[in-house]
Amino acid sequence: MTGVVTGKALLHADWKEVGLELRIATYNIHKGESFAHRPIIRELKRAICSLDADIVFLQEVQGRHDHKGTLFAPDWHHKGQEAYLADMTQYSAYGKNAVYEFGHHGNALLSVYPIVSQRNTDVSDHSLEQRGILHCNIQVGPIRIYCYVVHLGLFKGSRIRQTKALIETVKRSAPPESPVIIAGDFNDWQVNLSGMLREGLGVREVFDDLDSGPAKTFPAIFPFFRLDRIYTRGFNITSARVLRGHPWTQLSDHAPLFATLEIG
Repeated sequence: MTGVVTGKALLHADWKEVGLELRIATYNIHKGESFAHRPIIRELKRAICSLDADIVFLQEVQGRHDHKGTLFAPDWHHKGQEAYLADMTQYSAYGKNAVYEFGHHGNALLSVYPIVSQRNTDVSDHSLEQRGILHCNIQVGPIRIYCYVVHLGLFKGSRIRQTKALIETVKRSAPPESPVIIAGDFNDWQVNLSGMLREGLGVREVFDDLDSGPAKTFPAIFPFFRLDRIYTRGFNITSARVLRGHPWTQLSDHAPLFATLEIG
């Protein structure tokens, strides 16, 4: 679905004076199932709500599952996991990527602020993997924030081509001086993509100021690979951390990232 952006994004010189702070999280929720394929969407909802985040970037979200929908929650299969997780207290958007006989899954975004438009861009590189970029414009008072939820492929060549598509998508859809957040599961364990994104978009990763580089988030029980990222432009990064331990090790094979940002 494509929405129409109303109004104009403020220039950097205007919106940097607002002093806005945002709490951001990104999380691959493993389709709302435990490793034993037990439905745990209720537990996920409690855990995500406990973060008190303003914007949550989600991957592997099931928009429909005809076989398991009623097992997850009484009305889950009627409105999708993203709407169930958002409930009545947040706005939500969903981008359908992987489609199968009994349902589909993709990326999603939850926000306490209005989502004024959304678009899902197909960046599938081959028939074995269906991937997309969910682009949402969020209105925070007078400020328009451009958010992109991504889940890149398992093959290096695919990830490079998808990152190039991501850069072009951001350039087309976000004014050069506008605040941008790109977050998700990049599957980039060799950390090959950060340079492309910095050079192409002028973004920085929330762990860039640390010598260790992007955080280790996979597997959640003992993180070793640096798969998940939050890239920003137009923000000061005041804190960033990996959420480890209970309950996160029981909810997904990825550990979530959480960061606090300020307009600056």
